Amino acid sequence: MKQSKNQFDIVVVGGGHAGIEAAHIAAFKGSHVALVTMDPGALGRMSCNPAIGGLAKGQMVREIDALGGLMGRFADIAGLQYKMLNRSKGRSVWSPRAQIDKRNYEALVRRTIISIENITIITGEVVELLERSSRLGGVVLRGGTIIICGAVVLTCGTFLSGIVHVGGRKIPAGRMGEPRSVGITEHLVKMGFKTARLKTGTPPRALCSSIDWTKTRPVYGDIDPSPFSFQSGSFNPPNEPCYTVRTNASVHDIIIENIDRSPMYSGDIFGTGPRYCPSIEDKVKRFYDQPSHLLFLEPEWKNSDQIYINGFSTSLPEEIQINSLKKIPAFKNIELLRPGYAIEYDFFPPSQLKSTLETKDMGGLFFAGQVNGTSGYEEAAAQGLIAGINAHCYNDDTKPLILKRKDAYIGVLIDDLVTKDTLEPYRMFTSRAEYRILLRYSNADDRLFSFSKTWGLLSDVDISTIEDRIKMRGQIRDSLSKSISLSDIKNIHIDNNQRGPANTFLKRPEIKIFDLPDDLFSFSLPSSIPSWSINEVFLDVEAEIKYSGYIKRHRDEIEKQKKNESLKIWNNFEYSNLPGLSLEAREKLTNVRPETLGQAMRVSGITPADISVLMVHIFR
Repeated sequence: MKQSKNQFDIVVVGGGHAGIEAAHIAAFKGSHVALVTMDPGALGRMSCNPAIGGLAKGQMVREIDALGGLMGRFADIAGLQYKMLNRSKGRSVWSPRAQIDKRNYEALVRRTIISIENITIITGEVVELLERSSRLGGVVLRGGTIIICGAVVLTCGTFLSGIVHVGGRKIPAGRMGEPRSVGITEHLVKMGFKTARLKTGTPPRALCSSIDWTKTRPVYGDIDPSPFSFQSGSFNPPNEPCYTVRTNASVHDIIIENIDRSPMYSGDIFGTGPRYCPSIEDKVKRFYDQPSHLLFLEPEWKNSDQIYINGFSTSLPEEIQINSLKKIPAFKNIELLRPGYAIEYDFFPPSQLKSTLETKDMGGLFFAGQVNGTSGYEEAAAQGLIAGINAHCYNDDTKPLILKRKDAYIGVLIDDLVTKDTLEPYRMFTSRAEYRILLRYSNADDRLFSFSKTWGLLSDVDISTIEDRIKMRGQIRDSLSKSISLSDIKNIHIDNNQRGPANTFLKRPEIKIFDLPDDLFSFSLPSSIPSWSINEVFLDVEAEIKYSGYIKRHRDEIEKQKKNESLKIWNNFEYSNLPGLSLEAREKLTNVRPETLGQAMRVSGITPADISVLMVHIFR
């Protein structure tokens, strides 16, 4: 498509974490991109917690990085503290997390996006889509400006008809202090799309100098931290402390006495909130037998005067928030810079999407981020990345990128969205991934490298770095096949000359890879690989050996399911009068319209008997 002032290959609507990933990867692939945002100064804004990663989320950030995304690279530059979560559990669920300097992160985003030649930033608000024979033809901005394009990636976040709630106050806004987007929801509903409401919340921000830090407990990160990006070289980030305090009975009493003034309990909010990130009202009400709840005090940037009170998400009136917090000794003189609040917004149930994140009823229209009912920067960035890749592929008429559940947490995320009911904001957890032993944070480069090369998502430097890591993995595996004596192993005080392959001994729980003889690994290490990366690859191969039995079982399961997973179901398949299919199955399958039999098997409420009936009719 020839580019002109108002003509682009792709229009990305929204400049949050989904929008910037979509715009960047599409531009990297060669598309001319218009990034339409109401506030160019808010690109990549971390509107809630000052952290990236976490349980399962850290794995997704690694995957984003391996697929050419930006989030991990920016986080490693702006990180204040790094910690590997779940270390007390198996290696398959270890998850990296980092506290982030929000100002630094957002500045990195703006500088990078502005500097990309193929991206044009347009200040405005999209209110309509132009349709041409069930395909996207362009967008219309408020004021009437028309932008012609071949594909649109819609990433409006919480801005769609957003309402901020603080006690009885209702403020039309997309975020506190920022205008909401009105018009595009109504337009999409007229086009036949289904919409619903969700809500999320955020805690208050406190003035740093109003806190008595002597009454808090410091919490530091790891001494030898792991970065998010494979491109991070020598890695020595700061280790800025966070601090903790606990609530108490006096705090809880004030909240209970005023809980009817919380919009979530007074009936003012109709949208469903995230079950796994409850408000302080929910915690006190649901867990009434708990004498206290832990709060984390997190700086929002280096030497920040603004402190994020993690764990105290609330929509109570501001004076109630202050009065209850003052019952905590460290907060006796607390001053709030911004109260906690809840935000209610429109989303579009993602069963209306294909696995590419393209809508089923309009070619060239892609949805990504909270518009699909998800919660979190990482989930949004992952969707934006996939939508940006596939919008480019759509225009280019090439094969789209579809990640399966066995390939990545991103594959689990998208498959869950398009096949399951979205009854609350979706948040990724390791427990959602049935093949999580395969999806370790430390092997994201290895398992996704073939996708990155096939779809051209990485620079030559990126490819070289990952190839070096993959080569080293192979050398370590080869070395572990060599025969050694049990008595050669360090820290094993047994006078036993039993010999065998090193990888057989490594399967024993008490033996670690660095306990093996040093001369076993006689190969030379690539000079390009930093020490953190070398250690990580060794430990990942160790995990691969120790989990080998489980890994083989998973691969056997995947092989058995391959036929059903790839069996196509045409889009206009008629379920309503299918003999032998339960009423619930007819309704669910008609609503979801699964693309494959594998997807149909994962739709909520579908039984093995329903699948058997469906298979008969598909084969006919």
